[in-house]
Amino acid sequence: MRITIIGATGSMSGPISPASSYLIEADGPDNNGDERSWGILLDMGPGSFGQLWRYRPPETLDAIALSHLHIDHCGDLLSMQIFRRWHPHLDLPPMPLLAPEGTVERMRGLDGFTDTDTFEGEFRHVAFESVASTRIGPMTVEAVPVWHTVPSFALRISGPGEDGHPVTVTYSGDTDLCDGLIEAARGADFFLCECGFTAADQARGVHLDGARAAEAATRAGVGRLVLTHIQPWTDPDVVTREAASWTGPFDIAQPGHTYTV
Repeated sequence: MRITIIGATGSMSGPISPASSYLIEADGPDNNGDERSWGILLDMGPGSFGQLWRYRPPETLDAIALSHLHIDHCGDLLSMQIFRRWHPHLDLPPMPLLAPEGTVERMRGLDGFTDTDTFEGEFRHVAFESVASTRIGPMTVEAVPVWHTVPSFALRISGPGEDGHPVTVTYSGDTDLCDGLIEAARGADFFLCECGFTAADQARGVHLDGARAAEAATRAGVGRLVLTHIQPWTDPDVVTREAASWTGPFDIAQPGHTYTV
């Protein structure tokens, strides 16, 4: 599987990056048995839709998965809706939209849509609360509830690795340290973990800081820790120092970087 960082800043777009968005790709057969690249986009924060074009044509995506419905994680879904509905040369079927309950209502409220705007021509909404897992080509997406200020889910994506063996990628979404996060990350080869706070932030039930992210990675026994969702005003060196208890492979997410697992 390949993980491309589309956007990595926390709570808003920043001067060098869109807000949260991550492209997960894996090779596998289509319905005719022909090998192709399958793609799932995790979250669509502000600025992410435009940057996605640099890495994959939007019409070739196979699914979108939203960890939760805060604007910095879902705002550019409206751009995708406009693209899929109004592109003059494409006739696209509804795309699987794996997301919490209330996603369509949230989208209507963002742009003044009416109740007659169902988005059913553009998306096929699969609510995390109603399914245990969803298969997208060679990948399986599982959603695990985590601790945030609104219903939020860590996403566990399993699929073929570079050598053909099964691998797992976990994306934390937004969360504080909790049992659900450890469950979602257990044994993951790649852990893309939010770090919206530093030790200076005292509120709980919102975000992780570097120390709690490192604790989650250690307890879950992950292979690689990549910290993301760092605020534009936060020096990444601060969270790196806070995460010093983690001694395995480590990175700060940078837009445009691709990892292969």
